[in-house]
Amino acid sequence: MPGLPLWEEGHMMEIWTGDTLFFFQGHEGAMALYEAFVQKLQEAVGEVRVKVSKTQIAFANRYQFAFVSFAKVRRAGDRSENYMVVTFGLDHREDSPRIHVAVEPYPGRWTHHVQVSALEELDEELMRWLKEAAEFAERKGRGRGR
Repeated sequence: MPGLPLWEEGHMMEIWTGDTLFFFQGHEGAMALYEAFVQKLQEAVGEVRVKVSKTQIAFANRYQFAFVSFAKVRRAGDRSENYMVVTFGLDHREDSPRIHVAVEPYPGRWTHHVQVSALEELDEELMRWLKEAAEFAERKGRGRGR
């Protein structure tokens, strides 16, 4: 996947590129969440690559497995002013009150959306799901013959 490696020779690279700063325009209050998320994700999964687009930031090892966006998965009155949505895919539906939306876009793949509004929500449970998502993406990718 094209994108910037966030790890290089054992140290974290700068995550605030021009594209990333542009992505956070209007959502500056979520920048600390994102920075902590990237650090914890790399601790949980290892080396990842990032690709910034207009509507989301994608994370990949060999295949994309996690995304950060500002999707509105909760009603306006239920959303924090400063939030981001973490999206990931698993081979099963994860049942948790933290997961705001879970859909099965095709058999054997469940897409989950979790709104993160506080640093303490970047916890072991979320990182476990993301590690599982990275492993699932790798398995699914190998199954495509790539």
